[in-house]
Amino acid sequence: MVFGGMAVVAASMLAISATLAAGTSGTKPALGPTVKTYKGDKCVEDTEYMRRNHMKVILHQRDETVHKGIRTEKHSLKNCIDCHADPKTNSVLGKDGFCESCHVYTSVSIDCFSCHSAAPEKNGQPPKAADPAGQTEKMRISAVMSTVSGNQP
Repeated sequence: MVFGGMAVVAASMLAISATLAAGTSGTKPALGPTVKTYKGDKCVEDTEYMRRNHMKVILHQRDETVHKGIRTEKHSLKNCIDCHADPKTNSVLGKDGFCESCHVYTSVSIDCFSCHSAAPEKNGQPPKAADPAGQTEKMRISAVMSTVSGNQP
């Protein structure tokens, strides 16, 4: 009886493997979400480098800009948004947005846009910073509650 059950499991696994193999037709599975570039010929760095190091690049750029006053365009967040914002939504956020789709896929919290805009400038006017999920209001309420309960923020 045990042997018969094992044979059924083995046969089922073989059938599933064959179905999966037939369905892929030799194509490689995607390693993550597909991301699009809407402007420019290519990114400022190659794709694999940016996938692995974009946060280091962004933090380095932040340090150069905020702490040292050195502003360059190559790795600026504004430059990234200008190329990667979806022209339909005018944003890098949202279900299929360039930044959010990858961050959701990798289960990484994204908080850049609580201060920075998720959309490119239009007519030389910078858009307001996004406030995903009411983050600013949550932080304000948390600070008020801390003060009321006697804790200092």
